[in-house]
Amino acid sequence: VSTQSTGTLDVVRARTFIGELKGLDPADIDVTVVGGHSGITILPLLSRVKGVSFTQEEIEALTHRIQFGGDEVVKAKAGAGSATLSMAFAGAEMTASVIRAAAGEAVTECTFVAQQEGPAFFSCPVELNAEGVKTIHRDLGVLSDYEQKLLGELEGELNKNVEKGVSFVNSQY
Repeated sequence: VSTQSTGTLDVVRARTFIGELKGLDPADIDVTVVGGHSGITILPLLSRVKGVSFTQEEIEALTHRIQFGGDEVVKAKAGAGSATLSMAFAGAEMTASVIRAAAGEAVTECTFVAQQEGPAFFSCPVELNAEGVKTIHRDLGVLSDYEQKLLGELEGELNKNVEKGVSFVNSQY
């Protein structure tokens, strides 16, 4: 999975879990997922899902499920595999988005971008068009109190993840 489609994978999981909870078609759900790609670094912005309301209990349970959705698959496979079909689907979704953007459609995907402040890499909405990246939406705007709390908590863990990834890459080359 490329760094572009890891954000897409988290969005795919979020759409799926919201759809299951609310009896909706995941394809009709627009949800933004920011941050990182492991555990508490994944932050679904459920307050922005249009046409759907959640109780605080649902928000907390859904957020946790989205954050640890990959673990569900590993447990279901009794440790004998990972969420390869989910990753393949997310890769296909991202590829389709890039193709639509190349054809002139304005497309937004959540993807990792390098940053000067905060974690070195952070997944946020990125607008794509025929020329490539049009706009990176680093400013997340207004968040719910719960989302703001989780955003503050994820940064330290995301920094550790980024450092680990950079160290791994550096050790390979």
